[in-house]
Amino acid sequence: MHLKGKVALVTGSTSGIGLGIARVLAGEGADIVLNGFGDSAAIETLRAGLSEEFGVRVIFQAADISDAAACVAMIEMATGTLGAVDILVNNAGIQFTAEIEDFPIEKWNQVIAINLSGAFYTMRAALPGMKARGWGRIVNIASAHGLVASEHKAAYVAAKHGLLGLTKVAALECANAGVTANAVCPGWVLTPLVQQQIEARAKENRTSVSQETEALVAEKQPMHAFSSPESIGAAVAYLCSEGAKTVTGISLPVDGGWTAQ
Repeated sequence: MHLKGKVALVTGSTSGIGLGIARVLAGEGADIVLNGFGDSAAIETLRAGLSEEFGVRVIFQAADISDAAACVAMIEMATGTLGAVDILVNNAGIQFTAEIEDFPIEKWNQVIAINLSGAFYTMRAALPGMKARGWGRIVNIASAHGLVASEHKAAYVAAKHGLLGLTKVAALECANAGVTANAVCPGWVLTPLVQQQIEARAKENRTSVSQETEALVAEKQPMHAFSSPESIGAAVAYLCSEGAKTVTGISLPVDGGWTAQ
């Protein structure tokens, strides 16, 4: 419970990696601000369940991360309701694939807005409070694609590379303010969405789910194993810990050796 008394805001946390991170931080005692889209009744069930399971306060804010004013309002609401935003985890993100010459302009703008600009908006709103309190943790969820590239992912790769640069700037600016800024770079993570993709591939190719699981991971990773959302959460929890108080400006791969090649 090394984060008891802290408040953690995790964007894009109603499912997948973000939910895994929120669960780990709640397990460490942090009060949680969930953010994302989805069915309101299902989100309320999730919110109440997390609060009951971990004995922490949990609130939900449906801010559109691509909207600067909405991000400011979310930080203000979280601070007003829970007292602070001590930990900011920028996890929200979207993907679109196409060759550069065929990449729709509106899709480029949308990916950049959510995956990169949204992190800037939330950091800009949260940092003054962190600095005033003399303690803060920013963890940006980038990707192996923040360190290396793949075809057909121009906007995503550009946004994630940019997110690592933004993280480093924040680390330098906050180096003596009690605030750290780091990034986690996941490789393949087994989320419900990825599981659906694997099952669809198995059906289409008339193979087993286990065969398609290994084939998908092996396309990029020397280690033929998925990370779990909770393992990404464990990396985030470490970066928020007292043991990591002098760790800042890093990009931590959790990628089964993807970027070691």
